[in-house]
Amino acid sequence: MSPRELVVLGTAGQAPTRTRNHNGYLLRWDGTSVLFDPGEGIQRQMLHAEVSAPRIERICVTHRHNDHCLGIPGVLNRMAQDGPGRPVTLHGPVDAFEHLRALAVVAAAHVAVTVEGVPTLDEPVDVAEVAGCRLTAQALDHRVPTIGYRLAEPAGRSFDADALAAAGISGRDVGELARRGELRGVRLGDVSVQRPGQVFAFVMDTRLCPAVEEVVRDADLAVLECTYADRDADLALSRGHLTARQAGLAAARAGVRTLVLAHFSQRYPDLEELGLEARAAIAEVGAGTTVHVARDLDVVAVPPRRHPAPVSRAS
Repeated sequence: MSPRELVVLGTAGQAPTRTRNHNGYLLRWDGTSVLFDPGEGIQRQMLHAEVSAPRIERICVTHRHNDHCLGIPGVLNRMAQDGPGRPVTLHGPVDAFEHLRALAVVAAAHVAVTVEGVPTLDEPVDVAEVAGCRLTAQALDHRVPTIGYRLAEPAGRSFDADALAAAGISGRDVGELARRGELRGVRLGDVSVQRPGQVFAFVMDTRLCPAVEEVVRDADLAVLECTYADRDADLALSRGHLTARQAGLAAARAGVRTLVLAHFSQRYPDLEELGLEARAAIAEVGAGTTVHVARDLDVVAVPPRRHPAPVSRAS
């Protein structure tokens, strides 16, 4: 099966630096790719990361600020060159619809582009189905309408080989039991347990608000912006951003397994301060969240599926 992993194409917030390109995050997921918030220069970053443009089926934008979407024309032209005829869908808040459509027009690329506006609501809104998984969006709190994205795989089931053998279920009967829920007096729950599906979450420019934790709840891999250090919390609040401490607390409280910190202000040439703050916040909560401070061209694997609880057996 194709890997599920995040390719970090750029980590700079607002303005690039000598070592950080504008935003850009590509999620590889079961043979397809979703590109999130492509800022200026992402087409070149894709070459450095050896990212295949034709595999991009969706571009998801959180809001209309240019450091999160100005790379769209270049990406579309790259797609037209590498995989002509492949369609792509642009998603973004309704507020950003005209902006995204204009960027697609400016590209003048020979690629079929559909622009879809997403309502900015307090509850999750269905956006699309990606490789059999549900992509939703939810309103956050920035200076302009902004949404966070969540990609959730449906829960599956794990069978217990010993329990199946004890129940006399084997071969095609296993599939029959899975479809019917019961077979010859054996219930599905007697020989299997629910296996949580994998979850990816993406949160960019936002103040701390309840929706942040809702979007990243129980995510296996979550990307959260942390534009500022905690010593600049007042600046973060006024400009509509998270601090590293706030990102760490939100991820820990929501049960995130791996937190990817990104979208850094140019005032921090050394990112170690931000990583330390997030880890300290997680330790306060007592959570087991792992922190990855993103650098351009990093590749971060989605952690393996959570282990389901063992099948309970009657004494």
